[in-house]
Amino acid sequence: MRSQLTSYIDERALLSEDAGRPQEFMVAMSDGCRLATDVYLGDAPEAPRPVLLERTPYGKRSSRDSDQSIHDQPIPLPSEIADFFVRRGYVVIRQDCRGRGNSEGEFVKYLNEGQDGVDTIAWIEAQPWCDGRVLMNGVSYSAHVQTAAAALAPSGLAAMFMDSGGFSSAYEVGMRMGGAFELKQATWAFRHAVRSPAAAGDPVLASGLAALNVADWFHQTPWRQGSSPLSLAPEYEGYLLEQWAHENFDDYWAQPAIYARDSYDKFPDVPSFHISSWYDPYIASAIENFQQLGDRKSSPAYLLLGPWTHGKRCQSYAGDVDFGPAAYFDGNLAPSYLDFRADWMDEVLGRDTSAVQRAAVTYFLMGGGSGNATAQGRLDHGGRWEHAATWPPENAQRVTLYCSPDGGLIPEPVAQDTSITYAFDPNDPVPTIGGQVTSGEPVMRGGAYNQVPSDEIFGASQPHLPLSARPDVLVFRTQPLQEQVGIAGEVTAEIFLSSSAKDTDLTIKLIDEYPPSHDFPQGFAMNLTEGILRVRYRNSFTEPELMEPHRVYRVTVSAPATANLFAVGHRIRLDVSSSNFPRFDVNSNTGGTIATDRIKIVAENTVHMSDAHPTSLSLDVLSD
Repeated sequence: MRSQLTSYIDERALLSEDAGRPQEFMVAMSDGCRLATDVYLGDAPEAPRPVLLERTPYGKRSSRDSDQSIHDQPIPLPSEIADFFVRRGYVVIRQDCRGRGNSEGEFVKYLNEGQDGVDTIAWIEAQPWCDGRVLMNGVSYSAHVQTAAAALAPSGLAAMFMDSGGFSSAYEVGMRMGGAFELKQATWAFRHAVRSPAAAGDPVLASGLAALNVADWFHQTPWRQGSSPLSLAPEYEGYLLEQWAHENFDDYWAQPAIYARDSYDKFPDVPSFHISSWYDPYIASAIENFQQLGDRKSSPAYLLLGPWTHGKRCQSYAGDVDFGPAAYFDGNLAPSYLDFRADWMDEVLGRDTSAVQRAAVTYFLMGGGSGNATAQGRLDHGGRWEHAATWPPENAQRVTLYCSPDGGLIPEPVAQDTSITYAFDPNDPVPTIGGQVTSGEPVMRGGAYNQVPSDEIFGASQPHLPLSARPDVLVFRTQPLQEQVGIAGEVTAEIFLSSSAKDTDLTIKLIDEYPPSHDFPQGFAMNLTEGILRVRYRNSFTEPELMEPHRVYRVTVSAPATANLFAVGHRIRLDVSSSNFPRFDVNSNTGGTIATDRIKIVAENTVHMSDAHPTSLSLDVLSD
């Protein structure tokens, strides 16, 4: 079936050369700063229309990979996307965020977006071509700006379509996790400093930034003012180091622009759609936003979780794992991503009353593939779409497996007091291999990978043995499964820890461990989800508590939700360690401020296992 997008692109050749050309306005914010704003009206509308608003730091006339709508067709241009929605009866607006593109002002990541969004919506409402309804949409940063604006209760907001973003709490999702700092914030800042208006207007600055190898700087941390990969771009360096330095949850993290959790009651009561994916850092945020808005508002909220990396919904693979043709967004969930958005917007505005009943939750259950290598060399893991009324799905039941000193995951805790001790050296951290990473290039990349280092993995060294061979990685696994096991939900580990240090980190990683096969004779350890906790925050992110050396503490480490079908013969595996670098900054183990601590010490960390100290893994297991 030909989608509306396909027909539209074919028709573009028949349009005049002025088709898709926007009117540009410099819209004044409440503080006088003017933001460059493109308005796509098409033919002058005979009557006011609803307005589709996207605010972006990436250039309002620049296309992005996440704009792809059909997997085997080119990425549409912003003007083509705008014309598509104009033909569906919308006015389309794309705006450069403050300090980006053609907009005035200084760019400070995230923190200006709430008031700027509210001011923009107010300006739109006052225009004669607006019918009073403004629908916000967008991916990643263009989703973050939506929760930032909604927290300030704009009157004209009519709906939100948030794909791969929208902070519930940036301290816990996207900027930090478990108290550790997400270092993709540094690679993002460097990439966009290179593309900043300042660099565009200063060839010396542009040349200096282009000559830097940002990966080299990851070998020397912590960074400081004037001694970082961003020292040539002080506004980017300034906000990055400020984020890094705010280690505890404080007023900085409670700002509405990055903390919707304290503002949900202020959000307008409007329909919302939340999209994320298993290898996207914003899974937990999308789920929390969906649950909170669904519970607190009368308007419907929807959740869609796919098997992709960040915004790559028109790919069937993530990293080195392929999920089959069912994984494409287009052709499975709608003819195209554009059709899907337009149909939903028509539906919630009451413009299309013929829509079928929509499930509140749609999620991709990974697994069920052949396990062979595809023509591209990826693991054929397979998968299928499922629907539910809630998240976790209503047919999921919490199941706990217990760790044993021989590396088992078993139904009951071991009776005798046992433990395993390992040395965590912050100068030799466990390297990041895939996972829920975005904007990490060239230092790291997201997705599902066999957990074996290679020359392409930052921080890996010869010999390239599996991560499970490292003495600082504890591996717990079930026996080969006698029947398949499906899971869908959050993953938690309860770990009973003592340490020689005042502070340390605990990391967990859930793995689908394939047995050896013809195509993968050493098996394949496929990462599903991962989490971290800086142990000083075991009781509170606001009031950290250092450890008393060698005292046993009960520590809960959470990992974002996933959904996977473990096949017969596979093992459910939990890896426990104390680092995952460069995804997260590395704990110095001193109890000092990680962002500035130049001293690092080795921690001897002990995981205890017994009836009294039942270290365990908990999963949401699906019933038939």
